[in-house]
Amino acid sequence: MGNGTTASGAAASAATPRASGSGHAERVFLVQTAFAELGGYAHGPGEIADFTGLDDSVVYRILQSGIYQRIFERVDRGLYRLRTSAAQLAFTALDHRLDGDITQTVLRRLREATDGGLAFLYMVAPFSGAQRQCVDMAVGDSDLAELGMTPRDVLSVTRSLRTGASGRTILAYLTPVLQQRVLAEPVPDQAGPGVYRDNDALLTSLTEVRDLGHALGFEECMAGWNSCAAPIMWDGAIMGSVLLLKPKTVMPQPPQSVIDATKEAAAELSRHGAARPASDGA
Repeated sequence: MGNGTTASGAAASAATPRASGSGHAERVFLVQTAFAELGGYAHGPGEIADFTGLDDSVVYRILQSGIYQRIFERVDRGLYRLRTSAAQLAFTALDHRLDGDITQTVLRRLREATDGGLAFLYMVAPFSGAQRQCVDMAVGDSDLAELGMTPRDVLSVTRSLRTGASGRTILAYLTPVLQQRVLAEPVPDQAGPGVYRDNDALLTSLTEVRDLGHALGFEECMAGWNSCAAPIMWDGAIMGSVLLLKPKTVMPQPPQSVIDATKEAAAELSRHGAARPASDGA
């Protein structure tokens, strides 16, 4: 009844603790979460039931009700996926989390703390859970020409999560399904000489990122530039990363002061973006 990804779903299910699903609302949320964690184009009731531990009949009724409520849609015989209306919920949840004044203040402070380093803010791309985009920067009078990059390079290299410290930092906290999607992508032709080309080495680096709370990049996106990146987490989910970039000749190895400043910048943006409990009087 699935779409051929049952094995991956079973593996994810074994690695993820499951709630009992005793209440109807809890069961609905389990089904919604299954689509996000399974990844892929579409899934059948049986596959979702295996992943969530719910009965097939329960999953089927939730899916049918969700179609009526415009949460799910049937895309083929016995296959379902989330509707694009789910994306609207995400955009609403993210609204007003950060503004340009906050990000500029944090990035400029990072630039000053690292003696003129180039500071960038990367966020998970809104139309793909396996790419990134640069949404803000503090680079002084620097431009793409100084970095040795063209706009085309920016689109082809820096959007990939398998290239650069900022990309690997985001990748380290994504679900295994999304990680495997990224590992299946080719390395961008314009990537630097230090890019991870071996997938086993790349996966090992992701473990190090989670253990250390930051990533170091050595000429990964472009020759002659080294970097440090740290994750931005909102409510336990990876949303982006802060990147500090300096020439290799100036920073052959990122010192602890650069690592600390980059992690503090990411932590501050994490605090600004995280949800805050309502006051008792609300």
